[in-house]
Amino acid sequence: MNLERLASWFLGVRNRHVLLADIGVSLIATALAVWARTDSFVSVADFASSIAVASVAILAIRLAVFARFKLYHRIWRYASVDELARIGLGATIAFLLTVAAFELVLRPLGLIESGFPRSTPLLEALIALPLVSAPRFGARLAQRIFERLHRTSRSKRVIVAGAGEAGVMIVREMQSNPGLGLAPVAFVDDSVNKRGLRIRGIEVEGLTADLKEVARSHSAESVVIAMPTATGKTIRQITDVATSAGLKVIVVPGIFELLDGSAHVSQLRPVQVEDLLRRAPVKSDPGRVEALLKGRRVLVTGAGGSIGSELVRQIYRSMPAEVILLGHGENSIFGIEQEISGAGPDAPICRSVIADVRDRARLGRVFREHRPEVVFHAAAHKHVPLMEANPEEAITNNVLGTRNLLSASVEFDVAAFVMISTDKAVNPGNVMGSTKRIAEMLVYKTAEETGRPFMAVRFGNVLGSRGSVLQTFRSQLTTGGPITVTHPDMMRYFMTIPEAVALVLEASTLGKGGEVFVLDMGEPVKISDLAKDVIRLSGLKEGDDIDIVYSGLRPGEKMFEELFMDGEEYVRTEHRSIFVCNTAHDAVVSAGGDGAGAADMAFMFDEHVDALIAAAQEGKTSELFGRLSSLVPTFRTVGMDSAPILDSGQRRRRRLAWAS
Repeated sequence: MNLERLASWFLGVRNRHVLLADIGVSLIATALAVWARTDSFVSVADFASSIAVASVAILAIRLAVFARFKLYHRIWRYASVDELARIGLGATIAFLLTVAAFELVLRPLGLIESGFPRSTPLLEALIALPLVSAPRFGARLAQRIFERLHRTSRSKRVIVAGAGEAGVMIVREMQSNPGLGLAPVAFVDDSVNKRGLRIRGIEVEGLTADLKEVARSHSAESVVIAMPTATGKTIRQITDVATSAGLKVIVVPGIFELLDGSAHVSQLRPVQVEDLLRRAPVKSDPGRVEALLKGRRVLVTGAGGSIGSELVRQIYRSMPAEVILLGHGENSIFGIEQEISGAGPDAPICRSVIADVRDRARLGRVFREHRPEVVFHAAAHKHVPLMEANPEEAITNNVLGTRNLLSASVEFDVAAFVMISTDKAVNPGNVMGSTKRIAEMLVYKTAEETGRPFMAVRFGNVLGSRGSVLQTFRSQLTTGGPITVTHPDMMRYFMTIPEAVALVLEASTLGKGGEVFVLDMGEPVKISDLAKDVIRLSGLKEGDDIDIVYSGLRPGEKMFEELFMDGEEYVRTEHRSIFVCNTAHDAVVSAGGDGAGAADMAFMFDEHVDALIAAAQEGKTSELFGRLSSLVPTFRTVGMDSAPILDSGQRRRRRLAWAS
């Protein structure tokens, strides 16, 4: 209890007490320095007048310097290395000023006796430094003691996976706030050089693979994965080990959540499926994106959607002059407008436009009024089974809408045009994928005709988008299930929305005109595994608490989506996560007609597209399908289950062959 009483006394120390302590130290340290130098109390008495003058001078200098460094405006129980550095720097400057005062003022004026030891300022500084530090860092030490003494027996014993900056911050947060009910007992980290080291009193006791043994030795109940940049594979491995050891798993938000400001490193949360699918952070060059967008008027179509709204958020960071939010759904546009409207007085101007990309006249008026310089086209119908049932809507929105935007962009001298495409445009056998493939060809053809940097960026599924499989699973989970999966072997590529958009913006800086860029989506994931992860991370058991039901493939669906099309040549760009197709021209040529020459290609392609749009507008379904087949040879020839399911080694060899 004496220790607790002492800690409580130190915790009562305020800055006024620290000031009084500094005054006392400064008044006695000079006498102590003279005594230490001469080893004689007689000398102290002989130099009494000089000591008095020196003490007052040192006191005045020290207080002035410490006040300038705001050392009397601190809560010392929370002192850190920053405060220690400030004390050290302040003491050093005070010492130098004291030496100058001694040699340039006090001695020349005869205020200091000639025999007064010249080493006094140095000895005084060495004596004073620990004395002025003691009340300050005594409060910090008392805070640590108080935290340990008041850690309740009900506090959960926690192991922290990751002894980096995030892990240290988490431990500091737990130690500083006993009310959290979390007590860190050990670190695990895959850096062997850290093993045995102690950080804030907590030892690094092993690798993440040793988690089960470390947890058993400390009777731990939880593990915090403090690795914002860790890949999904690493998160999954730690989660699996922790689950087998009966530990509750908590995670620090991922790097993209931290970068976009939606989370802070100290905001712990349960592990989510998105964490298991994390990839290694991609390097980006904000300077290049800023060079493209800063000071320009940027229009985003589909700005209220999942991709469109994230485009708006990230575009805003590059400080364009104006962002035009164009969308057909007023509620979603209103939502993103409200979100970014509070970005501050220096934020870009935001204009909201409710318009349908199928209305060419309306688009013309929008472009004439706002004069966009860069266009990001994210508006599209993307749901495969729904578009199979409503092909007219897919064609008028995805094909006609894209052509209208391209026409307006050419007419009003848009400097760059970026269309968001999809992996379903690769060897498409369904309506939605075929319309996006035609839209890619329209972008290429316009770029070829104008010489402008108009391009498409193709990627797979994004996590968390409206209508995504993950949202469907979570919705089914809340209603008690079952969770429905189309086929146990169906696989898809996944990427987080912020990561996909960041790479889209990177790709937009690489385009010269007519490119189809493809994002490296990593390895595909089984949808059935995703469903099992959702169940497991919800604390439920498949079969006992909730079932997975396989419903069969829906119209237009393929077992395995591809990112690279047979016959196209892909190479990596200077950005390792972005490929570019070097043979986009061939698709337009082949769609121009049987045996069409180069001179007739453009005309015949346009003729096919005109006929396709007319058939859709008139509801001529059979003609519509015929025109799709003419423009996209794989339409209705790729069966729903005809795409081979390749093992991971085959997929990687195939991808590398395309990319070489």
